[in-house]
Amino acid sequence: MIEMKGLRTSASLRVTVLVALLISGFSVISLSVQYLQVRSELARSQINDLQADLDAYSALYDQRRIPALRQAMEFRATARPTYDYVYLLLDKKGQVLAGNIPEWPAGLAPIGNGFQTDPIAEFEMTTPDNHTDAYIGVARDLPGGFPLLVAHSLSRQTQLLTDLRRRIFYVALGMSALSILGGWMVSRLVLGRINRINRLADKVAQGDLDARIPGPQTPDEFGALENHLHYMLDRIGALQKSTSDLSDAIAHELRTPLNRIRQRLDELDADDETVIALEAELQSTVAIFDALLDITAAEAATGSQPGLKPVCLSDICQNVFDLYEPLAEDRHLEMTCALPPDLWVLGDTNLIARLLANVLDNALKFTSSGDTVHLSLVPSGMYYNLTLSDSGPGLPKGLQDRAFERFTRGDQVDTVPGHGLGLALVKAIALRHGAKLRIVPDKKGFAVETRWPKLEQL
Repeated sequence: MIEMKGLRTSASLRVTVLVALLISGFSVISLSVQYLQVRSELARSQINDLQADLDAYSALYDQRRIPALRQAMEFRATARPTYDYVYLLLDKKGQVLAGNIPEWPAGLAPIGNGFQTDPIAEFEMTTPDNHTDAYIGVARDLPGGFPLLVAHSLSRQTQLLTDLRRRIFYVALGMSALSILGGWMVSRLVLGRINRINRLADKVAQGDLDARIPGPQTPDEFGALENHLHYMLDRIGALQKSTSDLSDAIAHELRTPLNRIRQRLDELDADDETVIALEAELQSTVAIFDALLDITAAEAATGSQPGLKPVCLSDICQNVFDLYEPLAEDRHLEMTCALPPDLWVLGDTNLIARLLANVLDNALKFTSSGDTVHLSLVPSGMYYNLTLSDSGPGLPKGLQDRAFERFTRGDQVDTVPGHGLGLALVKAIALRHGAKLRIVPDKKGFAVETRWPKLEQL
């Protein structure tokens, strides 16, 4: 089975983070724009209120000059006892004529003239009740040398903006949590559909062409993709069955007349060299058809467990090794093994033995006197790694990718008997058991590794 867990987790995390960032970013930008608009509107409202006060004082000043301003300020100081609004009118000597503060703010100089808000001043001042607040206002020198101060406190605006920032923070925090939840839901929805397809691909990769995505297909792009995959698998299954049936039929139909020819040859002079040669060729041809039928049968059963049962892989390997060890001695080969006991898999004893026999037979064929052959079985995670290696010449260049295809043979092995079907059968048997087969790279000689799923993993 293809290992997809880490990839799925990574993709889900990326989708969740991406959606969360997009929603959170949009929310923060929107809230920031709203905050800036509110702050701007409050500042404009503050200036408008200040201008309204100045307009009123301007009208009074136009009517009766300083006495009217003094009277109005005294009235407002009484009507507005707080220091949210500050009024102060001084005489030429700096004495207070009217207002609600006892002295002119330190560091503030009258600028400009008239009753307009331009230029406007921002300053801090400690009020008679010992509170230091920020103010916005105008400080003017009226004709005749009468300093005038009209200012509004910024405390309410500042408090409002502080509260607004706090609320924006909580809203942004909530939006972030909701965006993470939304991203997680989107990733679960999208990647859940993708994982359905991945699970199907895993089953197909293990050889189960009859696997399908369960449940109804939704009327969307994912549903259309699933329908296309099902149609594609139906077509592949039909084509594979047609090919398998054709190969099986050809092998069966040709093997029968070949056996009849062998029977006729048996009736001829057994010492005739021509007859002997013909019998050898016929036996070789029948062996090819038998191998093709075995490969077809193993490939047809790929991915299905009926017929498989718990078997001790250690014992099978040891038995086949013991069978080939005398042959290796006769060829002056050093044959060794490392086979831990009691390693169990789900399989067919005869097929596994045949797989081992084929790889060992190959090793004995393509090695020379003095070479070594080593068979090892090593537990590794969820698998048992079965490796056969030798110190022979190894595979010719360019043959590694085609080593497990049918009728694959090197150009320099014409003197070695065989038809290039041994490793093809090894591959078919491995797939039949859900095992992973590969040629070990960067190793002197030839080494083939088969990863058998542990019994508890099946």
